[in-house]
Amino acid sequence: MAGARMRRINEVLREVVGAAISGDLSDPRIGFVTVTAVETSPDLRAAKVFVSVLGDEEEREATLSGLRSSHGVLQSRIAAETRMKRTPTLTFHYDDTIAQGVRISQLLDEGPENGAEDER
Repeated sequence: MAGARMRRINEVLREVVGAAISGDLSDPRIGFVTVTAVETSPDLRAAKVFVSVLGDEEEREATLSGLRSSHGVLQSRIAAETRMKRTPTLTFHYDDTIAQGVRISQLLDEGPENGAEDER
């Protein structure tokens, strides 16, 4: 479990990266992206950035590719806006929890399948 300091660092990085993606990047491959979480290693050398992407799998892969190629710009933004001794190396990962939540909601809305009745 992350301590209070690591939670604060992760939250600051999430905010800075999210703002930089929406404001600084002009790569046409990058679609509608939401930074859902950041997990920083204890030594602050690496940070996993979890993103949710609106669109199909092809758009998701294009967006992740665009983000990976823009990591230098994002790292320099982190360096400019934070007072960290080290700027972590960013890696981008697709966060599918939103898609899973939508799928579960759809399944719940469908109700029992095959005409099975509630046994209450």
